[in-house]
Amino acid sequence: MSTDINILPLKNWLNSEAETLLIAGPCSAENEEQVLATAKELSLNTKVKIFRAGIWKPRTRPDGFEGIGNPGLQWLKKVKETTGLLTTVEVATTNHIEECLKNGVDILWIGARTVGNPFSMQELAEVLKGIDIPVFIKNPLNPDLKLWLGAIERLNNVGINKIAAIHRGFYTYNSKPYRNSPLWEIPIELKRIVPDLPIICDPSHIAGDRKLIASVSQRALDLEMDGLMIEVHPDPANALTDAKQQLTPSEFNVLIDGLIFRHEVGSKAFQNKLANLRAKIDIVDDELIHVLSKRMNLVIQIGEFKKENNITILQLKRWNEIINNRLEKAEQLGLDKIFVMNLLEILHQESIQIQNNILNKE
Repeated sequence: MSTDINILPLKNWLNSEAETLLIAGPCSAENEEQVLATAKELSLNTKVKIFRAGIWKPRTRPDGFEGIGNPGLQWLKKVKETTGLLTTVEVATTNHIEECLKNGVDILWIGARTVGNPFSMQELAEVLKGIDIPVFIKNPLNPDLKLWLGAIERLNNVGINKIAAIHRGFYTYNSKPYRNSPLWEIPIELKRIVPDLPIICDPSHIAGDRKLIASVSQRALDLEMDGLMIEVHPDPANALTDAKQQLTPSEFNVLIDGLIFRHEVGSKAFQNKLANLRAKIDIVDDELIHVLSKRMNLVIQIGEFKKENNITILQLKRWNEIINNRLEKAEQLGLDKIFVMNLLEILHQESIQIQNNILNKE
């Protein structure tokens, strides 16, 4: 998968020397007092640079609080005037964008539901053509990297180059203990494809439970995410939206103080040792590839032998023997059984596909 996305580095458009960008604020702007009180508390933490607040809230059902609407934008103006924090708001329609631009919102963000609709993304992109404003793009609800990347490309194609992605987790059938599965491999792959793209983690939406926010935040930092977006409310228990996943300002400060901000690059001795270990991994990986090639060649021979003797592909007795034998061996070697089971299933699926092709080949 290749891309020609042109991203302006975060430090080039955000006046901050901090290695990690911190964004905080309530899930929803509920009233002026709540917004200003939260912003003033957060502004005391010098690490916080951007204040977030939901003005329009896309709810699954119409009987939920769908946001305060345009009056909330006036409150955000006061946040900028009194605290100096930048402001960011979720937009889902062209009208939302127009209202934000009129009221001086600094950064727009596009939510998961909107990112999942290419028609909506294209419509928003067309409205933003020729406008110099940063845009954050959350991942779609479904774990679809191409859909996420496509949303970024649509904005970049109309000239928006102040872009950051927000990893807020993905809907899966069983995401426990989280609200949304982190599926860290997806944002990591996005970073590989677009190396200049800043990726900000939204631990609040991944966790869905304030007790898990710290561990998710630390994991994001350890994976070199460029920032955190965390929901903060003066009275989370009585919040109109997402009460379970919001922190009080004091809880937020405790969380940030407890995080370990690791360095991407260490000393020369560290780099030399790391290079040596990586070279050893390269050798082992090369051996793994050769072993996999030998295994699949044997699968081909088995498939051809089955075809000659008119034997079915799947033989459950043999598959059960493989699982029991390999997992026992894995446990003896100290390997994680779930990891090995996932690997075995991938190999088994590929083996079935290879043999199926052989049996159905004329």
